Amino acid sequence: MLTHTKEKPHLCKLCEKRFQTIGNLQRHMLTHTNERPHLCVVCKKRFTQLGSLRTHMLIHTNERPHQCHICEKRFRQNGDLKAHLLIHTKEKPYRCDVCEKRFNSDGNLRKHKITHTDEKPYQCVVCQKRFNRRGNLKTHMLVHTNERPHQCHICKKRFFQNEELKDHMLIHSKEKLYGCDVCEKKFKSNGNLRRHKITHTGEKPYRCVVCEKRFNRRENLKVHMSIHT
Repeated sequence: MLTHTKEKPHLCKLCEKRFQTIGNLQRHMLTHTNERPHLCVVCKKRFTQLGSLRTHMLIHTNERPHQCHICEKRFRQNGDLKAHLLIHTKEKPYRCDVCEKRFNSDGNLRKHKITHTDEKPYQCVVCQKRFNRRGNLKTHMLVHTNERPHQCHICKKRFFQNEELKDHMLIHSKEKLYGCDVCEKKFKSNGNLRRHKITHTGEKPYRCVVCEKRFNRRENLKVHMSIHT
């Protein structure tokens, strides 16, 4: 009956959090003692709760019992399935309290919030450069390893990032997907479009460190630098 009354008579004496059942209190107490009685027989990792162990075991069995009824993609946890379903419904219940931008998962919201704080928690162990997203750090590490995992199946050229490969593939297809919203000229890559847009804005982001002269293209700056050498 406590479920209906919402009464919580069981008190944790350490943090004063209350629980409806003695079982919930006992499981909670493990967070204070750091006791992990539930052992994975495969990798020997230990867990405080049996439910956490059961979820962990799905990694070893590769079992994905939770299936999306729309696209039939499968997930290990029901929480992952619920987050996935928001992609289909386009619902974005998680809102940034700084800029009010909305997201379909709590994880995406947390990653976004870092852009407001300038926090960079992910550090490269080689050059100490810091990043605000784990994905950016992983991409950066390829610079040190010189690994290029993305390969063009036509000319076999390899790239650091999948986006670079996608841009490269347009060379073979001759398709121009990126259109300028000012003059409607089309380009094969987003990078070429960005460089073109500078011609409309008059922006000159490339500066000579010797004479301070500025240029709208990196190539023009390189030609100019030969004057000083």
